[in-house]
Amino acid sequence: MTVSSFNPAQAISLSDVAKAYFAKKMQNQTGKLIRLTTKVSGCTGFAYVLDLADSPEVDDKVFQFDELTIAVSGDALGLVAGTEIDVAQEGLNEVVKFNNPNVVSECGCGESFSVTDQGVV
Repeated sequence: MTVSSFNPAQAISLSDVAKAYFAKKMQNQTGKLIRLTTKVSGCTGFAYVLDLADSPEVDDKVFQFDELTIAVSGDALGLVAGTEIDVAQEGLNEVVKFNNPNVVSECGCGESFSVTDQGVV
């Protein structure tokens, strides 16, 4: 596990809206950090997965945003390198958005994505 500051070529970032959104969500949770992984899914290849965790996994890279800790799984890091996580209002709902520069196509419903050469590391 390594702790990192933002590096656009190798890390994730959070918008101010996302920082506030996740900080509020974490107030009443038992997990200590948010873990970002990907899974093979959908019609275009991969889907983002956000979970609460008590601690990072051995191969995770850990990023600190004020009081908020986000761990990115080692196998997902190449797929999400340079991604900005944002939150947008869609109707009555707040939706987490991934502004991923590695994405070359997304499915019509927006649930899955594909990248060239499995992303950039």
